[in-house]
Amino acid sequence: MRSLVEAEIRSSFVNCTKGEAARLSLPRDLGDRAWADLDFLAWPDISAPDRAYLVTEPVLAAVPGGSDEPGGQLIGMALRLAAQKRGLLHRSMCSLCLTTHPGNGVSLMTARKAGVAGRQGNSVGLYICTDLACSLYVRGLKKPHTGGRLDETLSVEEQVERLRGKLDGFLTKILT
Repeated sequence: MRSLVEAEIRSSFVNCTKGEAARLSLPRDLGDRAWADLDFLAWPDISAPDRAYLVTEPVLAAVPGGSDEPGGQLIGMALRLAAQKRGLLHRSMCSLCLTTHPGNGVSLMTARKAGVAGRQGNSVGLYICTDLACSLYVRGLKKPHTGGRLDETLSVEEQVERLRGKLDGFLTKILT
């Protein structure tokens, strides 16, 4: 992922109003991010624990706004985390990076659809690592506290490609 600035991030959101995008809290460490290791920029809203945001450059031409060229159009989405039950001794798997986490390490994150469908209340959801560090898990740069990653025969590059494809599929559902 290329380095992003505030204006680019705020103008990329497709499922919230311009006013909502102008008011959302951005991460304070944009200048310190390891952009080369990220497939998307994602962060929790520090003022609203049930919200998170994700910004990416879709790589598939099938995604509206997507392109096969680097530096394509950014697409940002506001996400809501489903209410979680505390203290459960279960494991869940992230749909993007296939990392397993115990308890609340994976959350159902829903995104309001773009356009008329979103204004009518339609949304789509995906199970994602609650800490939004999928890119780092796939690359082996971050390890889950407990839980883990499946042993795979795919290379890291192939796993990254799979993650990007799953994210593009989610974007397609939001945009259509």
